[in-house]
Amino acid sequence: MLILNKTAGVFSKPSKRNMYEFLRSFNFRPGKRFLHKLVLGIETSCDDTAAAVVDETGNVLGEAIHSQTEVHLKTGGHCLLALVRGVSDFLLLGKSLDIAPGDMLDKVARRLSLIKHPECSTMSGGKAIEHLAKQGNRLHFDFKPPMQHAKNCDFSFSGLRHIIDKMIMQKEKEEGIEKGQILSSAADIAAAVQHTVACHIAKRTHRAILFCKQRDLFCQSNAVLVVSGGVASNLHIRKALEIVTDATQCTLLCPPPRLCTDNGVMIAWNGVERLRAGLGILHSTEGIRYEPKCPLGADISKEVGEAAVKVPRLKMKI
Repeated sequence: MLILNKTAGVFSKPSKRNMYEFLRSFNFRPGKRFLHKLVLGIETSCDDTAAAVVDETGNVLGEAIHSQTEVHLKTGGHCLLALVRGVSDFLLLGKSLDIAPGDMLDKVARRLSLIKHPECSTMSGGKAIEHLAKQGNRLHFDFKPPMQHAKNCDFSFSGLRHIIDKMIMQKEKEEGIEKGQILSSAADIAAAVQHTVACHIAKRTHRAILFCKQRDLFCQSNAVLVVSGGVASNLHIRKALEIVTDATQCTLLCPPPRLCTDNGVMIAWNGVERLRAGLGILHSTEGIRYEPKCPLGADISKEVGEAAVKVPRLKMKI
């Protein structure tokens, strides 16, 4: 197995000791007879490598994760909205036009030097922001959600990040501290940033739901909003989306926080679903084409933008 060392920009081979510890951590129960089909799910990225074995009834028989946070800085991946009509049938409604929300939160955390904060030194950037935000007052800073005049379902976070960077620089001058030192207002900034990100995600999601309802793209009596991925573990963002689902008579489903970050369980379960549907089952790897980015279904985001669905204002009392 090769690990991508993001800091050095080279491939490095893990030591035998690390490999042994990784395999030993795979809590698999031997000696048990399995009456169901088993699926091995492997999730790998520049952040972590995870694996899990799940049977077709949903039982997790073993899982493990190998983290690489010691050799590089962790960052966010992507953000998109999609209508799921089947195991491999998707309609892409909107996506991030630049960086992902997790990426932005990580970068803001680094700019605030939260790794030096005694309460946040062992946390990822997004977790540090969420933790510190509980101690802050978001009303002390007024950050506007991005793309307020764009009536589509796309996301953008790079502009907001630059505004926050400038504000942090200004506060450092006011407090007479150098870059790398912790601002006295760090908790307030974290609270304001987190809430702004939550409002941006909530409004785009709200428009996506309304668009699907107008076009009768799903059964309105049992519509479900599923939120997954690293940022989905943020409880403030979950509460903002809960306000949206309450207003649109939808059900909000979120995986447990431990299954929102890198893991093999979710990959294995997707394999179970595809196995049941008889989709993507290959008996030979010959002729397979590997792509760095795989398109998710049919992209109708332009159609969504042209519909210009108006979104009623919701009070985000979180």
